[in-house]
Amino acid sequence: MLTVPEPNTTVVVVTWRGAGHITACLDSLAAQQRPHRTLVVDNASDDGTARLIAAHPSAPQVLRLSRNRGYAGAMAAALSVVDTPLMAWLNDDAVAEPDWLAELEDGLGTAAAAGAKLERPDGTPQSVGVRLTADGHGADTVEAPAFGFCGGAALLRTDVLRAVGGVPASFFCYYEDTDTAWRLRLAGHEITTVPSARVIHRHGASTRPGSKPFHLWNERNRLLTLLRCAPAAVAMRELARFAALTVLLPLRGNVPDAANFRLPLRCRVLAEVVLRLPATLRARRRIGRRSTAGRGQIWRNWTSH
Repeated sequence: MLTVPEPNTTVVVVTWRGAGHITACLDSLAAQQRPHRTLVVDNASDDGTARLIAAHPSAPQVLRLSRNRGYAGAMAAALSVVDTPLMAWLNDDAVAEPDWLAELEDGLGTAAAAGAKLERPDGTPQSVGVRLTADGHGADTVEAPAFGFCGGAALLRTDVLRAVGGVPASFFCYYEDTDTAWRLRLAGHEITTVPSARVIHRHGASTRPGSKPFHLWNERNRLLTLLRCAPAAVAMRELARFAALTVLLPLRGNVPDAANFRLPLRCRVLAEVVLRLPATLRARRRIGRRSTAGRGQIWRNWTSH
């Protein structure tokens, strides 16, 4: 009797109200050249998404959450049930090329994580990973080498991800990939980029870039990531800058018309960071105990790229 080898990878797709695009994503996974398992984490969708997933001919495994935990919370929940050596992350508004997973698995080598290439629907490149800016933002880059992977399409070693503390579930959405990549780097692991592993990404189909929640999560989670992973002087500098700008906003003219320059939102960011500070500092100590590379060295190595 022919024995079919167990798949190496579980592809995790997080969805919330994804009825408009989840089918195309699952179709692309069903067409993959490399055997795998598919796990869909449904963040309590109420728009018919659950029905579409259940009816899909690929019959993916489904983990339906009782409430919306965001991308980070859903990935953390998925990590608790994944039992394959590798775990792929794929946005529900992405369509993977048929060789996407094969290219990632073959390109991973000895690295702990590999980032794919995300392209916009018009074919222009969106990201091959994340770079670190001088003020500690995690920004998409189309140039390799990249500091980290983009969480929209990536492959990670399951045991290594667990060993560095998993996914920061409390982030809800955004910076969970930058934070995870940073912790991998601190623990001495390599992250590689596989541009031949391509997905078409409808960026922002599940969230609304530019909205108040978008800016809240981005600003808050950047500061939390810095407090968890960056050199202490960098983290305190950026927190102080954010607070100072917030205090001075009412006195400034020509304030940009963007949600992240509105006083109530910035005050909420600061309040949430302060409330989370004890848990964040405990996490920083745990990260430090796992680290084999210095925070300062990682910062110097990658903010110059």
